Order: sequence, then structure tokens, then C-alpha cells
Amino acid sequence: MSVREEFDEWATSGRDRGMEERHWHTAKHALARMPVEPGDTVLDLGCGSGYAGRALRDTKDAGRIYGLDGSPEMAHNAASYTDDPQVGYVVGDFGALPFADDSIDHVWSMEAFYYAADPHETLEEIARILRPGGTFYCAVNYYEENVHSHEWQDNIAVEMTRWDRDQYREAFRSADLSVAEQDNVPDREIAIPSEAEFPLEDWDTREAMVEHYREYGTLLTVGVAP
Repeated sequence: MSVREEFDEWATSGRDRGMEERHWHTAKHALARMPVEPGDTVLDLGCGSGYAGRALRDTKDAGRIYGLDGSPEMAHNAASYTDDPQVGYVVGDFGALPFADDSIDHVWSMEAFYYAADPHETLEEIARILRPGGTFYCAVNYYEENVHSHEWQDNIAVEMTRWDRDQYREAFRSADLSVAEQDNVPDREIAIPSEAEFPLEDWDTREAMVEHYREYGTLLTVGVAP
């Protein structure tokens, strides 16, 4: 199954809104760090329901927001959640971003970068479209140090890239993006699900499972264009 097919299915079943609810606990803290100034142009890469771009419009008075997703159904749903003329959604390929050189002030991506067919190519594309001094905020929960996330690949039909912290830094630098920051954003608000919704699996207690999420949370890597 392709990325498009997988997430078209998610969108038509309403799971795009569920993704937003799960990611917002850590996304809101990472978004607050972005140095977005009034009027800046922002690309939300792998936008899903488009919540991140709308939040930047509301909280930072960002200018033009582009949401790009590989799933037409995701982009269609995202467009239906706003009537803001400054926010638009497109279907596109992470390896060939449909934007001119030096045309974007900031790029945001939450739980999407690891779906890129060639993550190195995607980083080169991001570096190409960013204006000098522009930033790329890359947030992922699926990464090597978060051992609990490793099983996610078994539950999704598309191939994902699982890098560790060092690999993210090295890949950013190889694409000529300086690494300004790398941090774990813990999820302090996650609720303990019922056993029926989330079996203990290898955890002794549900509390231990939650503490693990709070410790590892989201890996945030920030790159800056020269």
C-alpha cells in the first residue's frame, strides 16, 4: 500500500481528527518555539488535518500557510476545516516540493517526515525552498531511542524511516541545514487509557507506560537554512 492509499483511508474514516488530538499535547509546545513573525510564509509538511498551520495563524499571525500532504483525502478534509483565505492545501510529493527556491520562511512537520520515500532528498528540498535564516521544525515520535515506538511499523502498511538523534543531526547537516536545537518534548498530559483500548503488552503497569511517554515524548530537531 502506498502512503497516499494508507492516509486516504485514514482520512475517509475520520482518523485525521484523532491524529490531531494525540499530537497536540506535544505539538503545541514545539509550535510555540517557532520564530514565526507576522506575515511569514509557512509550509506544514504532511499536514494531516491542518491543525498546525491554523494554530500558527491564530497565535503568531503567520501570513500565508501552505499545507502539503501526500493524501488527497487528507488535503480535502483539511481545507474543509477552515475558511481562512490565507490557508491553502495542496497534494504533493515530499521529494519534489511544489515551491520556488527561497520562497518559504519556515517549515513545520509533525509525525510525517519518516514517511518520506527518500528522507535525504526531502531535506535537500526543504533547504532549497527555505529563505536564508529560515527554519525547519521536525517533530517525530517514531525514532530509535523511543523503543516503544518500534512496533508501529508492524501496524502500518507503508515503510517508515527510524533514525536516532545523531542520524537526524547528520542528515540535516548533510543537507546544509545547521542544527540549532534538538530536544525531547515530553507529553505531560497523556491520559492512561483503559486496558481494553491499550493492553499492557510488555509494561508492568499502565503508569509505567505513561511515564515512558513522558520521558521520551516527541523528538524535535530544528534546522536553519544558511
